[in-house]
Amino acid sequence: MPNSQPTRILLIDDDRLQHHLMQGFVGRFRGGPWTLDTASDYTTGLKKLLSGKYQVCVLDYRLGDRDGLELLREARAADSTTPVVFLTAEASEEIDEAAMDAGAMDYLVKSELTPRIIEHSIRYARKLGNTLEQLKRLATRDGLTGQLNRREFERILHEEWQRSVRFNHSFALVLADIDHFKRINDTHGHQVGDEVLKHVASLLGGQLRTVDRLARYGGEEFAIVMVETDRKQAVEAMERLFALLAETPCQISPTLALSVTLSAGVAEMPHDAASPSELVAAADEALYAAKKAGRNRVFTAKRARKE
Repeated sequence: MPNSQPTRILLIDDDRLQHHLMQGFVGRFRGGPWTLDTASDYTTGLKKLLSGKYQVCVLDYRLGDRDGLELLREARAADSTTPVVFLTAEASEEIDEAAMDAGAMDYLVKSELTPRIIEHSIRYARKLGNTLEQLKRLATRDGLTGQLNRREFERILHEEWQRSVRFNHSFALVLADIDHFKRINDTHGHQVGDEVLKHVASLLGGQLRTVDRLARYGGEEFAIVMVETDRKQAVEAMERLFALLAETPCQISPTLALSVTLSAGVAEMPHDAASPSELVAAADEALYAAKKAGRNRVFTAKRARKE
């Protein structure tokens, strides 16, 4: 049965004739529906590719005074996951290998194109892209909450640390822990505990900025990287989240709603640490101080050292 939503293909090529040729090819694809959008220059093509609106991109090697390899690398660096089929005017093992290394799913020579070949390549690229995306999700996401896992958090923390050093801007790390989580498990069972974890993760993830990163750090603990944020701004953000939690109990069943609170510790780069591991230790120390002071509050590393 045909899909109701069309498969959207983006062609980035500075040759207008190639646009018309590809439109004719797409019109002969089986199944569908299919739609083709085009871009004739590097800047427009990159902007469209990064929009995330397309299931597959067909990318030409020559784009005026720039090339498709550069565009593909820039798109991948910006976390674009759209599968890309690379086009070139003539066969070259060197370009073929470079395209694969840059993240292309397939490599085709323009003179050899037929509707069947390009359709097969697009279908293959889409399927392979979906498979790789699923594998990436399994490798980087926590299976229960759907948030980033600890391994991916540590990668992001080191990446943000390097960016902070290079561009001389601050960022904040928050470690947050669900209060009395063991009591929830002991009283209501681990399935209820799992629902509480998902509830907290959903609220945190829904309120953070898209540039911030939330991870399940371990057990009932979450880690948040807040980019270009100082400790005061991080504390204010966490206090807003605490208020939202207070207004939104975890509804387990029609007869059981659990109030949930968090304790949190905030550390700021570069003021509280000289390395990623020191930043984690400083945030953890602040979290411990917040729990020791009575829970349901946020402490900074600076405040924790004074108390």
